[in-house]
Amino acid sequence: MPTLEVVHVEPEGAPLPVRERLARAARHRVTLALAPAVLFLAVREAGLLALRLMTERWNKDVAGVLTSWDGQWFLGIAEGGYAHVDPGLVDAFSRRTDETPLAFFPGYPALVRWVDGLPGVPVVGAALAVSLVSGLFCAYGLHRLGSRVSGGSYRAGLVLVVLFAASPMAVVLTMAYSEATFCALAAWSLVGVVERRWVLAGACCAAAGLVRPTAAALVVAVCAAAVVAVVTRRGDLRAWVGGVVAPLGLLGYLGYVALRTGQWDGWFAVQREGWDSRFDGGAATWKFALVVLGDPRSVLELATVWFLVAAVALVALCVRRGLEWPLVVYAVGVLAMDLGSNGLMNSKARLLVPAFTLLVPVALALVRRRPSTAVAVLVGAVAFSAWFGAYAVTAWQYAI
Repeated sequence: MPTLEVVHVEPEGAPLPVRERLARAARHRVTLALAPAVLFLAVREAGLLALRLMTERWNKDVAGVLTSWDGQWFLGIAEGGYAHVDPGLVDAFSRRTDETPLAFFPGYPALVRWVDGLPGVPVVGAALAVSLVSGLFCAYGLHRLGSRVSGGSYRAGLVLVVLFAASPMAVVLTMAYSEATFCALAAWSLVGVVERRWVLAGACCAAAGLVRPTAAALVVAVCAAAVVAVVTRRGDLRAWVGGVVAPLGLLGYLGYVALRTGQWDGWFAVQREGWDSRFDGGAATWKFALVVLGDPRSVLELATVWFLVAAVALVALCVRRGLEWPLVVYAVGVLAMDLGSNGLMNSKARLLVPAFTLLVPVALALVRRRPSTAVAVLVGAVAFSAWFGAYAVTAWQYAI
């Protein structure tokens, strides 16, 4: 006797199951468009929540913490320009000259000044708004990058956004610091390189050169990629333009400081005299690592050493994974500048934030895992970043 199959037919107009409705909402084009921004904001909000809890524990003010250390210099330059910075701001040796403020690049404070010019916008609000908007632009740049690299995808781009927003010192992305603005410009410059949109790559690189000295690594990556494109594509005019424009911002500001100080290496001289910061090939970093590993004095210092070790390991992973070589060159450049400087050791974890291309292989690996595994790893990274960032700017009493 034949078996009768019973087919359940949903009545016309019946509501869809919740799971199906959620799946459809997740595939909606508006959801897909907003996902990078929502994820970035959610991760950084978790960091701010942890910061609020830590400020209560240490009797500090959230706004004061978010504008501390270098933030005060950026706010001072935004308010009065280089010539009228609060005289109470001094260098690492409690000294102050007319050239001391020149240690800080003008791009970020210039944006803050423009936003501050809007009616009813205080300078602190303008600084934090510039960092927030820059972070969102960076999120979309990283998502585009994660989608365009070899083996990349829409999901890989989203994972890359979360990993970046949850990097150990990502707290600076919501502070009155220049990292968020620089990272946004660097991300879109590298998108231009990967997509061979050389004018975009060069213009964003030039703008990044006005924001942070880390742009030197970006200039090397963009110019090298442009040269290769010119050679292999038989004189690609746009690659020529991108390669020529890329270093203009960085060279322009260094040239300006040279004229102001009367020294060809004026900016480097300001760094040496005011902060005893110079490139020593990594000798100071090596000594610091040995001392900390032999006798750990604080959570931040010990964690900083291991972050540097992890960054070196990620470079090897990028090479093994076959990540596009300009992205590797950029990451190696950022890491070399960080490891090779004898500057403030407490800042080395923060200076790794722009090395976001090191996270690309991690993102590509996570999307190949089970969703539950990927979510667990990302949630753990978010929790650690929230705690560590809050600790670094509240419990830790020195500059970051």
